Amino acid sequence: MGVRVAVAGVGLHPFGRFDGVSNTDMGVHAVRVALHEAGNPSFGAAFCGTAYSGVAAGHRVLGQLARTGIPIVDVEAGCASGAAALALAAGAIRSGERDCVLVFGMEKMPKGMIRSSFFEPWREEAGLAATPGYFALRAQRLMRESDVRLEDLARVSVTNHAHGVHNPNAMYRKPVTVEQVLASASVCDPLRLLMLCSPNEGAAAIVLSATPPAQGPAIRIAAAQVRSHLAGNVLGEHTPLSGLVDDGMPTPTEMAARAAYEEAGLGPDALDVVELQDTDAARHVLSAEELGLCPRGGGGRWVRDGGGEMTSRLPVNPSGGLLSKGEPLGASAVGQVVELVRQLQGRCERPLVTVREVDRDEDLAEHASIMAPPAAPWRARRDVPRGESGRASFVWQRAVSVTGADGGRRRPVSAELTVFTPYLTHPSTLDKHAI
Repeated sequence: MGVRVAVAGVGLHPFGRFDGVSNTDMGVHAVRVALHEAGNPSFGAAFCGTAYSGVAAGHRVLGQLARTGIPIVDVEAGCASGAAALALAAGAIRSGERDCVLVFGMEKMPKGMIRSSFFEPWREEAGLAATPGYFALRAQRLMRESDVRLEDLARVSVTNHAHGVHNPNAMYRKPVTVEQVLASASVCDPLRLLMLCSPNEGAAAIVLSATPPAQGPAIRIAAAQVRSHLAGNVLGEHTPLSGLVDDGMPTPTEMAARAAYEEAGLGPDALDVVELQDTDAARHVLSAEELGLCPRGGGGRWVRDGGGEMTSRLPVNPSGGLLSKGEPLGASAVGQVVELVRQLQGRCERPLVTVREVDRDEDLAEHASIMAPPAAPWRARRDVPRGESGRASFVWQRAVSVTGADGGRRRPVSAELTVFTPYLTHPSTLDKHAI
């Protein structure tokens, strides 16, 4: 198993649009907050997740803080950039190579349709780049092969925007109705404008350490897994409209989830909260299915039954998801982890999810997760009241600090966090109109 990896500090720059604030400025802000929270430790390496920041982006941030002289590695993996950076950092500590590592992500996305060198020119010219043409094809296929309806996709947007109202770091903080979503501009059938996330700006940072912090709950990373695609499905986000047709081919999300759960020894039934990838409303439903939150092909029924809502057994995207926060590629996954850490520590300024008190080796524990399915050895005993919470994304978490059944807060003992990246894709295309 190697050295256990603890989260020593986290920092976040809000997501949105910030004229006059540079990408480097946002990175400096997030890193400074995380380092301060961690007690300003010396760190042996830094991994910076980013896709649009240019050459040596991480160096520019740490240069302004006079924290250079160490390995500083920029990591680009599309939407998974931050998650990949976190996995590399956790691996460096787990192997014993480093005692303390800084992870941060930042992005200042261009407005409008996102162009990417990942797609060949002919695909863009034919309107078949991932955003938004492919997203729409994927949504059409989902609706054709399952019971997902247009109203279900609208309800996903309604739920995530309702959650985002309470998130001070989200870009969009106004509720919407099913009618408003369906009446919003049609971007690429069946997707409406309010079913797509907005590329935007932001930064987030995490300090990882082999030594748990002296104060507060010890949030640990139990597993960090990254997977790329296997050549297969024609309608995979990795190779749109090319490759072999093989519907039995596992998706990157499924492979990463399976590996992370196996390493952590957990499964979906042990989760109390999930943050998953909702680049668009259909992706949200597919993510839930691929993570095991509902049966394959059962995403429509899951949505109609209130799956993922704050009042459900398993709230999904209490942060508001990407539909509310927007998606600055390099910062997105790191920001989701920051939010989940704060949630587990009871430091979030928004409604908390309900966690279950569990029995394991006579310890009390509460679980949380993001972008994840199964869990296992822990036995749920009873529900406990809500407290104060936070968010994250491509992550699986488990904490041991509980709110007692009488409403009193029990002293945090420890926590674990599993992180995995779902897939490599590109964000949606249009900035939303003011909601």
